[in-house]
Amino acid sequence: MAELKDKVMEVLEEVNDPELGIDIVNLGLLYDCEINDGKVMITMTLTSIGCPLAGTIVEDIKNKVEPIEGVEEVDVNITFNPPWSKDRMSRYAKIALNVTD
Repeated sequence: MAELKDKVMEVLEEVNDPELGIDIVNLGLLYDCEINDGKVMITMTLTSIGCPLAGTIVEDIKNKVEPIEGVEEVDVNITFNPPWSKDRMSRYAKIALNVTD
């Protein structure tokens, strides 16, 4: 089970926010990833409530996670609680986007 979660997390680092060009993991958009009997439930947020590319991001997540061996189903739950802030970004994302603390 831990091995499957590692694989899922690895491919989630390939899912970029199309506007920012940084992956959702380093942006701090990913809140949780649960796996039960092949069902993957991803809880995440977006940089803004009105993000016009939400559907694109969700579709990209499913296209990357579903082919992983052992994954039967992928659900993406988008939440805005807690709201996203730049504090959630990794050091890599802050450097790439020239964000200062």
